[in-house]
Amino acid sequence: MPKQALRKVESLPYPLVARGKVREVFDMGDALLMVATDRVSAFDVVMQEGLAGKGILLTQISLYWFAQAGAITPHHLVDDHAARIVALGKDYPELQHRSMIVKKLTPLPIEAVVRGYLSGSGWRAYQQSGKLFEYDLTEDLLESSQLPKPLFTPTTKAASGHDMPLDCIDAAKLIGEDLFQRVHELSIKLYQMGVERADASGIILADTKFEFGTDAEGQLYLIDEILTPDSSRYWPKDNYSPGGAQPSYDKQFVRDYLESLDWDKAPPAPALPAEVLAGTLDRYVGAYVKIVDGID
Repeated sequence: MPKQALRKVESLPYPLVARGKVREVFDMGDALLMVATDRVSAFDVVMQEGLAGKGILLTQISLYWFAQAGAITPHHLVDDHAARIVALGKDYPELQHRSMIVKKLTPLPIEAVVRGYLSGSGWRAYQQSGKLFEYDLTEDLLESSQLPKPLFTPTTKAASGHDMPLDCIDAAKLIGEDLFQRVHELSIKLYQMGVERADASGIILADTKFEFGTDAEGQLYLIDEILTPDSSRYWPKDNYSPGGAQPSYDKQFVRDYLESLDWDKAPPAPALPAEVLAGTLDRYVGAYVKIVDGID
């Protein structure tokens, strides 16, 4: 966040209850205030530099998708979200477009990952075992190949460090069979929603992760962020070519630079050059334009 915004956050009349790599969460009493900062993380390490406006872009992309997802599942935004955000903006205008006001829910201890293409950790697993974690695949797939159908590959939800893959059986034991089946079903539907709308904008939604939570009555809600460049891989459709990594609308540009360094992926993070920061921000802006402006 810019320095002015940080001073405003420190003066909020709400206690800080959580600080993640990107988001800060405040207790408003009847709801939570989620503020997306401009921090950038890679390999679970927060970079020294931020990207001006990144938190706004992530929030507005999430809000766009939550509006679409409402036809599929309840989500965490409070019912009078728009009005409350406007009211917040009167006292804290720099927070208005980077904030969400959400219901108080209990997050599930898994992340719901859906993969439609073979990339990232999925590609590395396939190279090692010929499988996508627990799923058998044919032997002829390349990096970035489209999978025969979207596959649900849940992970643990680590408070710190790396999330680890979970077999579906283990995930079901962790949260209960009925709840697992509901999360599985909703995740595939939400991914397919994203695929269809992204395709209309000339981009590929390769994979994504969702998070879910429950209320006191056990009602399931979609929470956190949804289908943003931080939680998803978006590729330009017109440049798609299996057989290697694809250009993307996300922080892969930062990861690629960091991979070229002699860095052990432990804090402190190395400094990011201006051209890497500018290139990364261009990709976030491109995602926003494609997703929010390029569909309707």
